[in-house]
Amino acid sequence: MCDDDIHPGLVHDPRLSRRTFGLAAAALGGLAATAAGAQSAVVEKDVVIKTPDGVADAALFYPEGPSTKNGGKWPAVLVWPDVLSLRLVFRDMGKRLAAAGYVVLVPNLYYRVQKAPVIDGTFDFSKPDDRAKLTPLRATVTPEGTDRDAAAYVAFLDAQPQTNKAKKIGVQGYCMGGPLSFRTAAVAPGRIAAVATFHGGGLVTGEPTSPHLLIPKTHAEYLIEVADNDDKSDPTVKDKLKAAFAEAKRLAQVEVFEGAAHGWTVKGSAVYNEAAAEKAWANLLALYKKVLA
Repeated sequence: MCDDDIHPGLVHDPRLSRRTFGLAAAALGGLAATAAGAQSAVVEKDVVIKTPDGVADAALFYPEGPSTKNGGKWPAVLVWPDVLSLRLVFRDMGKRLAAAGYVVLVPNLYYRVQKAPVIDGTFDFSKPDDRAKLTPLRATVTPEGTDRDAAAYVAFLDAQPQTNKAKKIGVQGYCMGGPLSFRTAAVAPGRIAAVATFHGGGLVTGEPTSPHLLIPKTHAEYLIEVADNDDKSDPTVKDKLKAAFAEAKRLAQVEVFEGAAHGWTVKGSAVYNEAAAEKAWANLLALYKKVLA
């Protein structure tokens, strides 16, 4: 999990329509302009997935039309969103990743109690009342439940006709999605070959359920992108992660993004840093190209 106080000024308005969101993003240029053109060839579907704990709502994305290289099939990626769960900005990420040649699933973290989007109206992490809205939702995300969900999501991806099962699967997580990504790699070590986290919170804890203790159970290569203020808050985390990866003999890139605050990769946040976000995205695609292609 992520501590609430490491999201200074993060604001998101889930009420934005997809058209409004798209126009605003296009106006920003750069990443948005590239994504808008690529996403015209991406299929987006709202799906439901049966899990041992209920029925999860999620968004599925994949390239439109056949692939001459793979006969219409692509490697799969599971995206764990941040604490605000599945919403427009993560749908946009899913589209962009699918346009790069992947079958992408973005689930709602809190399906046990509420369908996405889980926040109605504006949300500001600097306000205690807004942060309090997340407390009962976050309580529904447990290590044991995550393991059950992860197995169900991996199985769902493998069941899609667009998924190339001859290729391994990638998993990426943002904020509290970071620990969930580690758990996914441990639940499905035979399928998950790449793990990426962006400003992940709680990757190293003093509890027996600490995500970093799962590294030896996995067979993946890792990309750990750390926010500058998270590192300054606890500079020992990156060193503990590096030591754990080395001991388990797992390839890993652990990088602190100087000047980039927690949440810097997520559009719609007050700390979004486009240059740093683009660098992190390039690192992600390089990992997937190396391990999943």
